Amino acid sequence: MSFKNIALSLLASLLLLACSNKNNSISEKHWGVHNGKAVKLYTLTSKTGMQVKITNYGAIVTSIMVPDKNGKRGDVVLGFDNLEQYIGPNPCFGATIGRVANRIKGASFTIDSIRYDLTKTEGDNISHGAQEFNKAVWDAEVIKDDKGVGLSMHYFSPDGSHGFPGNVDSYVSYILADSALVIKFEAITDKATHINMTNHSYFNLAGTDKKIYDHQVQINAKEYTAIDDEIVPTGEIKSLKGTDWDLSTMKPLAENIHKLNYRGYHYNYVLNKEPHLLAKVMEVQEPVSGRTMQVYTTQPGIQFYTGNAISESIIGKYGHKYGMHSAFCVETQHFPNTPNCSNFPSTLITPEMTYDETVIYKFGIMD
Repeated sequence: MSFKNIALSLLASLLLLACSNKNNSISEKHWGVHNGKAVKLYTLTSKTGMQVKITNYGAIVTSIMVPDKNGKRGDVVLGFDNLEQYIGPNPCFGATIGRVANRIKGASFTIDSIRYDLTKTEGDNISHGAQEFNKAVWDAEVIKDDKGVGLSMHYFSPDGSHGFPGNVDSYVSYILADSALVIKFEAITDKATHINMTNHSYFNLAGTDKKIYDHQVQINAKEYTAIDDEIVPTGEIKSLKGTDWDLSTMKPLAENIHKLNYRGYHYNYVLNKEPHLLAKVMEVQEPVSGRTMQVYTTQPGIQFYTGNAISESIIGKYGHKYGMHSAFCVETQHFPNTPNCSNFPSTLITPEMTYDETVIYKFGIMD
């Protein structure tokens, strides 16, 4: 599968967001070595001045610089200044997650009467595919043409990796268009398997040295997946009406965040849309900075997580000390534990299929 064909296929989505990207630029620099492979840091800059930095270690978004209401550009995602901290233990800042995002109950599933036992990483469960994808060095290729610039990456996951069946070729592509970052995930397999990739950026539109309480959030969802004591979906889908985590209308996070279990929001929202249909599903406003973020996705769900377990011992970029509620995650994805919940939209991929999902983060200023 061609890197260039994958990246250029994103341009249909970009037509929703931008008319011309001919003034965009991309640069790269050596950032280190991991497991004998060169790690690079790429900088994408749009004609509007938005700047995104991405490394091929973990296909991680390390920085997103966007202007506030006064035109001052600031970083709106958590992360680190160096490769070593990303290699070390951290909450998957900015990472590409795979093969399967979020949790699978009992670290196992069955396909065609064959049981597959996976690596247990969280009690008896597996979380974020045992962090295989975000700890790998991906092959990367810069994409340039008269319509814009982008970056496409590839990672090969062998049959049996962490217990998952099938040889899987995974691709993640990025294109920066005006004030929007488009991320496309694709994968192919030679054996039936489960795929559910996501981006794991932690956002704070006020800046990475602030808390997120002033952020106002709306998610286009009326239902959520019920969870057990291990935050794993049981298969039951419930109404959000009357719950403190209902975000179907715009509300500040401070209103309910301290009332919730798990020390904040940690729920998978069932989006009011058809799977695979690209649609706007979320809006975030931060009134102090004036920044806004709109989220578009083809995925059926969003795991909205408010950084409840971020350690105060973490020192991030610019020397900022992180901690609980320093940022929020918008993990567009199929529902957690889908391989064990037959009523959920399927994550099963066969050799005749191509896994193909998109998320768009579009930034702006409040009216």
